[in-house]
Amino acid sequence: MSGKKERKSQSFLKGAMVLGGSMVIVKIMGMVYKILLSGQYGGVGTGLFNSAYALYNPLFMLSTAGFPIAISRMVSESITKKRYKDVRQIHMLSVPIFIVAGWLCFLAMIVGGFIYVKIIHADNAIFALLCLSPTIFFGCLMSIYRGYFEGMKNMAPTAISEIIEATCKLFLGFTASFVVQKYGMSCYEATGYVFGTKCTNQVEAENVIIPIAIGAAILGISLGSLFGFLFLFIRYKRGGDGITREELQNAPPPRKSSQTLRVMVRTAIPIGLGAIIMSLGDMVDSTIVNIRINGIMQNDPDALLNVYGSLIPDYVYDSGTTHTFLYGCYGIALTLMMLVTAVTQVFGTTALPSVTAAWTEGNKEKLKKSMETVMRVTTLVTIPSGIGMSVLAEPLLSLIYNSSSVSDEVEIGSRVLTIMGISVIFIATSTPLCSMLQAVGRMDVPLKLFAVSMVIKIVVNYILVGIPAINIQGANVGSIVSYGFVTVAALFVLCRETKIVPDFVSIFVKPLMAGVVCGAAAYFSEIFFDFFFRQRLATILAVIVAMVAYVIALFVFKAIKREDILQMPKGNKIVKLLEKRKLIR
Repeated sequence: MSGKKERKSQSFLKGAMVLGGSMVIVKIMGMVYKILLSGQYGGVGTGLFNSAYALYNPLFMLSTAGFPIAISRMVSESITKKRYKDVRQIHMLSVPIFIVAGWLCFLAMIVGGFIYVKIIHADNAIFALLCLSPTIFFGCLMSIYRGYFEGMKNMAPTAISEIIEATCKLFLGFTASFVVQKYGMSCYEATGYVFGTKCTNQVEAENVIIPIAIGAAILGISLGSLFGFLFLFIRYKRGGDGITREELQNAPPPRKSSQTLRVMVRTAIPIGLGAIIMSLGDMVDSTIVNIRINGIMQNDPDALLNVYGSLIPDYVYDSGTTHTFLYGCYGIALTLMMLVTAVTQVFGTTALPSVTAAWTEGNKEKLKKSMETVMRVTTLVTIPSGIGMSVLAEPLLSLIYNSSSVSDEVEIGSRVLTIMGISVIFIATSTPLCSMLQAVGRMDVPLKLFAVSMVIKIVVNYILVGIPAINIQGANVGSIVSYGFVTVAALFVLCRETKIVPDFVSIFVKPLMAGVVCGAAAYFSEIFFDFFFRQRLATILAVIVAMVAYVIALFVFKAIKREDILQMPKGNKIVKLLEKRKLIR
């Protein structure tokens, strides 16, 4: 495979804009997808959907075991040293690893799914789990190419494949669930049976249909991962990786395959274990929330019903799925939070090759600038997003889930989002910090930090979720405490290892000041506009006012630096324009 096209490479911000832009599109599609499902199947359907992902996430992390990040780091390091034959060797060795790991974890999810649904007292979640399991295998196949291209600072293939995945999920997934739902109801109306089960009324029929319809919806996700892999495979075969024949001929001989494999495994294992522990957070939340709330409903249901009153529908209480319903409400709030964490995950992905290159070169000034840019851009996103979600929790969820069929779920979810908005600041900020630790060779540190944080999360969640007055909010408090620890500790270790003290005022203080202005503008403008307009329009106007106020505050507090803008597309022109107006220094 000779380089058929010139190798594309992007700066941190350009790569982040490419991958971040695609991620925003992907998350908006995902949000629409979840809104449609929630509107159709309510809190119970959302709970089943999230329960499937709670098992999928750690298994997917186990199947990739940190190899995409390891490959990205090794490729970036090899390109910096002009060891192009090593780059090709890294790709070749990764193929069998991902294929074997994908098959094993695909089988593990099928077998483990039957055990997991018993643990969380949700037997009907098995349909969603089985339909999601192929995504693990195809996701592993995609990882072969994503880590490789990302290491070359070419984020476009990953971005396009993610959009393909999201498009299939939205259109194929929802269409499949709609067909199943319509077919099931037509069978009930004609025969009184739904998929072989006798139903005496419509509520019973819907209880039979919802788990299968959610499984059909998730089948679209598996198909999306298949098509995403096919795109990456064809892109690599036809477009190559940009390494030229001349570069290969002038490159030093590659290392022995066994040596490259040892480095890959030694790099991947601590990264992978850290990622697995981090992803276990979803499973911990799902398991503890379901078990502890189910325990409350068994021992003292009135205490929980007093908290929510009529917000828990009678059919949910009668069918014994209150724990699944409340976890679904938690998931409704989680949809907004994941939009922010997905963007900062992009920052971590694009930061790794940039920081790795600066660390490999031994250029301390370049390393300091790279670190500060990553951290500053991260906080410029996380702080206003978290504050904004907290102060506009109920209006935002009402705007997004604009359906009377999920009004109860939205009201409960808005209570969750008020506290979740604070937790997202720490959750989203921790990811890029840990990526930079991996970039400077301390792959072991995120593993240790996430292990400690998971113990903290389990203890806090177990205690607080079991208290009826707190219930699902306990998972939010657990996230704040555990990820707050990771954020502070990761920043401390990063400064110690690199012997670099970043500009904390520009990274944290100024974004926080601008974020407070943003939150205040959102809160008061929403109250003002609510007097004159309907709630949906008032919320949209409040968000616009908050964004404008935030941008103005950024320039007033001089929170954006010249070097940040220079890394953007047409950065020179933007800098000249802003300097002319004395908006940056």
